[in-house]
Amino acid sequence: QVQLVESGGGLVQAGGSLRLSCAASGRTFSSYAMGWFRQTPGKEREFVAAIRQSGGSTYYADSVKGRFTISRDNAKNTVYLQMNSLNPEDTAVYYCKARRGSENYWGQGTQVTVSS
Repeated sequence: QVQLVESGGGLVQAGGSLRLSCAASGRTFSSYAMGWFRQTPGKEREFVAAIRQSGGSTYYADSVKGRFTISRDNAKNTVYLQMNSLNPEDTAVYYCKARRGSENYWGQGTQVTVSS
């Protein structure tokens, strides 16, 4: 069982930056691939970014490529999402996900609101 707790969300003006963090419980964090997803009311949850267990490979949705950066610190059991050049379309609840084989765990989400 892995418990995930996101933090770092908030209100920011367009063009601004935020860094989200996702802290994981347990001693097997490095064995999980990690990802960030986001969801707005009435829409399905969408993929934002992912990172492999060692951090050597990262993946991004086209909508955030070049603006967002995912990273992880396995010593701190934490994955990060640095978000730059934010725009109102990035407004959503952002969720952290841990995946290992058929195991999938989600955090509770953190709200990001970008004002124009």
